[in-house]
Amino acid sequence: MKPLQNRRVAVTGIGVVTPFGIGVDAFWKSLFEPAPALNVRRVDEDALDARRLMSHKNAKNSDTVTRMAVVAADEALRDAGLLEVDPDAPYPSVSDTGTLVEGIDHDRVAVSLGTGMGGVQTLAEQILILDRKGERLVSPHLVPMVMPNAPAGALSIRYGLRGVATTISTACAAGTDGIAAGARMIAQGTADIVVAGGTDSSLTPVCIAGFANMRALSKSGVSRPFDRDRDGLAASEAAGMLILEAYDDAVARGARIYMTIDGAASTADAYHVTAPAPHGTGAERTMRLALDDAGLAPEEITHINAHGTSTGLNDAAESEAVSRVFTSNRPVVTSIKGVTGHSFGAAGAVEAVAVALTIANRTIPPTANLENRDEAIDLDIPTEARPWEPGPVLSNSFGFGGHNGSIVFSPVV
Repeated sequence: MKPLQNRRVAVTGIGVVTPFGIGVDAFWKSLFEPAPALNVRRVDEDALDARRLMSHKNAKNSDTVTRMAVVAADEALRDAGLLEVDPDAPYPSVSDTGTLVEGIDHDRVAVSLGTGMGGVQTLAEQILILDRKGERLVSPHLVPMVMPNAPAGALSIRYGLRGVATTISTACAAGTDGIAAGARMIAQGTADIVVAGGTDSSLTPVCIAGFANMRALSKSGVSRPFDRDRDGLAASEAAGMLILEAYDDAVARGARIYMTIDGAASTADAYHVTAPAPHGTGAERTMRLALDDAGLAPEEITHINAHGTSTGLNDAAESEAVSRVFTSNRPVVTSIKGVTGHSFGAAGAVEAVAVALTIANRTIPPTANLENRDEAIDLDIPTEARPWEPGPVLSNSFGFGGHNGSIVFSPVV
């Protein structure tokens, strides 16, 4: 794997959709407010309002996972100054196409997304229609709505992006892996701009029942990362998008640069389909490889955005791994899943947006609902917002199947 240092990678735009914050400003505000006790956290479709950007027909024939991706990507492209818009209108007239600013080579604009299961909401709905009404009433749009690559394809078609349009499905590591893959495209010169991130919406009754029956879903509805009384994750849906560019190109066009992506790594535990490797050995190896890729020593990391799912095994394994990697310093650790819940394949991308905002606002969000710290977890985890002098940040994502992903973000200095 080639290192990321070939061409420096800049993040110039961000966009996000979560159950308690649609859009960057609302999302950031939500991280400092209490979240209701819900073990299933859904995005409000009325608040999402995808039809402000998509025609009624196209929105109807797209799964939630794609609609969220379109809304988040539109915000990120606008934020990066890459979308042609009327400055006097909050949104353009509804259109299934978007126009990038003049001078962009569409052949060198790529899409790199992660997702867990794709359009599983549509699949569940259409199975019921087949069972109750017969095969003739199954939607002819079923397959393109359900396929995991539908969001990447939708963004490519909408904006005329003719570079690579790829989809990574590594469970809860997918969003981080999607960003890492996009960063390598920029670093290695195979793309000039990448829309990178993750989107996931798997909150069907059967999936929720599956999580509950494997005892991963919180019974209390309270997501308590690293808490002694944590009782499982809060399942959610979300989308997070970053716009990646070569640093020199971003500087040349006067773009705002939130942060750079300096290193990344992905590994597999090769241990168990749902449980992490004992003592977090896979997570430890991934963090060390990401640091090596970035050319940084553990002592240079000042903050860790943890996977922190509020499940017994994950929080214990991740914290043990962090303690072994960071023996001579104690980076400030936080998990935003106390508020957002766990959005699976989108989680790493949503957390990358949180890192960008943490750097921009020079403030580390608290880990919500951490009331009784697990005595076995010896990490610096603030329960209130903490002012912070930005430095390199490590963001972790770990998923079923034994997938591990870590990525290193740095402020521009």
